[in-house]
Amino acid sequence: MIKQDDVIIKVNNLSKNFKMVNAVKNISFEVKQSEIFAFLGPNGAGKTTTIQMLITLLAPTSGDAEIDGYSVVRQPAEVRRAIGYVPQMLSVDGALTVRENLMLMVRLYDVPGRECDERIRKMLAFLDLEKYAGKLVRTLSGGMIRKLEIGQAMLHHPRVLFLDEPTTGLDPIAKRSIWEHLKELRNTYGTTIFFSTHNMDEAEEACDRIAVMNAGEIAVIGAVAELKEKTKKKDATLEDAFVFFAGHSSVADGNFHDIKQTRETEQRLG
Repeated sequence: MIKQDDVIIKVNNLSKNFKMVNAVKNISFEVKQSEIFAFLGPNGAGKTTTIQMLITLLAPTSGDAEIDGYSVVRQPAEVRRAIGYVPQMLSVDGALTVRENLMLMVRLYDVPGRECDERIRKMLAFLDLEKYAGKLVRTLSGGMIRKLEIGQAMLHHPRVLFLDEPTTGLDPIAKRSIWEHLKELRNTYGTTIFFSTHNMDEAEEACDRIAVMNAGEIAVIGAVAELKEKTKKKDATLEDAFVFFAGHSSVADGNFHDIKQTRETEQRLG
């Protein structure tokens, strides 16, 4: 049985400003080991910006966060060794085969040479991609591409796996397959899964806890049942809870970049 007693992510007063825009506003929270944790919110809520700070792609304007005991401000190299990251946009090379993409990543992650072949073999088996190992990635379906991207991010055995909108553009069957594999990663390796989404069903079905994020702030954190109960509404849905805490529907227009990125993701995975 997986223990979730230890805190593996600790965020302290984290903020990010872009000129006059306060994208993330002094947020603090913790995530426990082996937890499946999500940021739920509309485009522009600050979900991706926060994740980019946690994975050291963006430097915070103020505050700090610790991943597996390492500071994202003072120890970014150690943080990167402790995490895996699957972005919303394409992160594999379509001109290479599945196996070649995995081989490239074990080298980038500096996996010991004697372990490379075995790790790739096990990951192909785990993701049910063995018979596609020699196929060019551009010939694969969107669901298989997403599984490959998750496999790449797990080759160095990270403690935490970050995913940005992991199932955007996928059909329901592919979404179900992705989450079956993500949950199995947690159950098999004790991996902490941290993802962002604006999909209510996905958040409700997958998460141990959810942070509702809106306009750069965290409105509330808790299990789905707790959030529903706090609305004091009979038969409340997660959508009801979001409206109650964030003040409006989760369906948001977003800015031009958000819309463009989502449509490009849907196009390449569809």
